[in-house]
Amino acid sequence: MSEIDLPEDHPRYQSLLTRHRIEEGVENGITSKQGLIAEGRGEAFDYLLGEETIPSADEAARAAAAQLLLADHPVLSVNGNVAALVAAEIVDLAAAVDADIEVNLFNRTEERMKAIADHLREHGADEVKGLTADGRIPNLSHERAKVDADGIGAADVVVVPLEDGDRAEALADLGKTEIVIDLNPLSRSAQTAAIPVVDNIIRAVPNMTEHAVDLRELTPAELTEVVAAFDADAALADAEAAIRRGER
Repeated sequence: MSEIDLPEDHPRYQSLLTRHRIEEGVENGITSKQGLIAEGRGEAFDYLLGEETIPSADEAARAAAAQLLLADHPVLSVNGNVAALVAAEIVDLAAAVDADIEVNLFNRTEERMKAIADHLREHGADEVKGLTADGRIPNLSHERAKVDADGIGAADVVVVPLEDGDRAEALADLGKTEIVIDLNPLSRSAQTAAIPVVDNIIRAVPNMTEHAVDLRELTPAELTEVVAAFDADAALADAEAAIRRGER
């Protein structure tokens, strides 16, 4: 069954869509087999959240958009699952906030890096960073330490969806402002983030883009107020309550 064959009125349409895109990503050499497991874990949390964007996640997406608009050098980090699920949406977000796109992988091979970069270009990306890998994040011993010096290496704000907790901590130690998209509010990545967006990436990324378009006419002072009004701890607590007790 192809994506266009999925019945949109099916009550599990979004779940079927993400599963199909991840499966297709594996077949096309974009997503690793471990990404299948990660997607299943995320889907379980999304199910507990009612498969909807809760109000605190929408507030986080709005704050994230404001933070990206304020950034001097924002970068959107992309791994295999992100590329498989929201390639076009990442390109749209990058255009809305004038951000670079950089591929970064734990299971890094030249073939996968090229496949993901090509996939992003097919979905409208003009430039994709990550293949040069002439920079390094300190205190990481695996392949995700490799970055482009003029990409994530030079970024002041980084969007790190579906992120490894250790790299999220390492980026925070470098003083970078992190926006994390993660369905688990208790993960190290979400706990580390300046702005944790506890939502499914297929909803969160286009939501951030929509907010960015709405906010782009604000002054820097007004954008700063939007960011300052966001409470990361409260958002994480709200998401945990929604998962534990069904409070939305």
